[in-house]
Amino acid sequence: MTGEERALLRAVERLALAGPRARRFVVRRLTQPQRRTLIEFWPAWAHSGQSEPAPSTPSGRGSGRAAPGRKARAPAAPGPATPAWRTWAIVAGRGFGKTRAGSEWVSALARAHGPGLRIALVGATAEDVRKVMIEGESGLVAVARTGEPVRFLRNAGVVRFASGAEAFVYSGACPEKLRGPQHHFAWCDEIAKWRRAEETWDNLQLGLRLGERPRTLVTTTPRTDPFLTRLIAGSVVSGGRMADNPHLPPAFVEGMEAAYRGTRKGREELDGEMLADVEGALWSRALIERARLSGPSERDHKRIVVGVDPPASAAGDACGIVVCALGADGLGRVLGDHSVGGLSPEGWAARVVAAAQAWGADRVVVEKNQGGDMVAAVLRTADPALPVRPVHARFGKGDRAEPVAMLFESGRAFFAGAFPELEDELCAMTRGGGFGLKGSPDRADAMVHALTELMLGAERAPPRIRSL
Repeated sequence: MTGEERALLRAVERLALAGPRARRFVVRRLTQPQRRTLIEFWPAWAHSGQSEPAPSTPSGRGSGRAAPGRKARAPAAPGPATPAWRTWAIVAGRGFGKTRAGSEWVSALARAHGPGLRIALVGATAEDVRKVMIEGESGLVAVARTGEPVRFLRNAGVVRFASGAEAFVYSGACPEKLRGPQHHFAWCDEIAKWRRAEETWDNLQLGLRLGERPRTLVTTTPRTDPFLTRLIAGSVVSGGRMADNPHLPPAFVEGMEAAYRGTRKGREELDGEMLADVEGALWSRALIERARLSGPSERDHKRIVVGVDPPASAAGDACGIVVCALGADGLGRVLGDHSVGGLSPEGWAARVVAAAQAWGADRVVVEKNQGGDMVAAVLRTADPALPVRPVHARFGKGDRAEPVAMLFESGRAFFAGAFPELEDELCAMTRGGGFGLKGSPDRADAMVHALTELMLGAERAPPRIRSL
């Protein structure tokens, strides 16, 4: 960034902190060329996560830069220094502004380096590169500044910038095209969609050897994929949610969140989360999505049970409180997750009572391994009429969860809604008792207790071989 651009950025940041009336007063008095300069000056409009990380700034998701009209954020606490990075990954939800960030990054490089600069543009297909990265609404042609025309020679697959720099089109389905060409920089879009991602990436990186500091920008919506997970682990990462983009219509954002909030698709496509499956997990993300009910839940419940996994201490793990039901159709359903952490025994006991009353539960099943009968006594003190049944967990968490996981696999149990924290715990529980997250699977264990009571409990006598 030049000294003139730095001065402009400081002026814009001061304007962003001013009130609406002051901003309107200043903007109305700008000349047409000044307004055009402001509109085309990308650093003034980039929101957190869209700005290129410096070689030695704290790493993390987002840059903290405030857009005009928004209050500037306080600087984040210093983190570990980022070395001279080679790969920057913007991993974010749909509508975050990944394409705009990629186009502006490439345009700035072309403007700064001029003739002889070679940039690789790689998408899932050559058509995707053209439609999104070059000619899209936020593509290279659209973000070009006044007086800096961008020409796309479609037959040659070459983008020519006003500075003399050139960018070349490649496809993630044709890695051989990248065997040989050399580049200074590369922009890779939606790498999760590439058909031959790893081979294409390797050929690209082997040819990224021009200039003093070759770099790659990856812009992608996350997807569970071992290669993408490894690539991101070795990158400087920024990004965020669809809702972090202040330039999207609020009604659109609200509609998308209403439709997908809490689901796997929503967490990946809207929130930009990487939801990887743990090897050997009892539940997978795919299994949970198959078992999620899309319509209204069955109202004719034969029984409703609240499962409780009490914390080991007042300052320890959360208290798992999960409500499940057995429908008249014989199917189990997870109705609600009311788990809570950081409360005293009286506090979480009150939450259990509230959940039982809200759902009209006929029983509360509570594990008594931690605290013995004291746990049941605490609950009865909160509500003497509460139908509490203490159970002793004879097996480890993984062992007693496995039969419940089989209920979901066989289509006998479902999720009547989205329960992100519970689902994260389920997908981290492995056969043999392993758990892939920090802490304890309190929510998962509470759900297991409730469904075991409803569908696998002692009241359902096991089959026996009758004597002749």
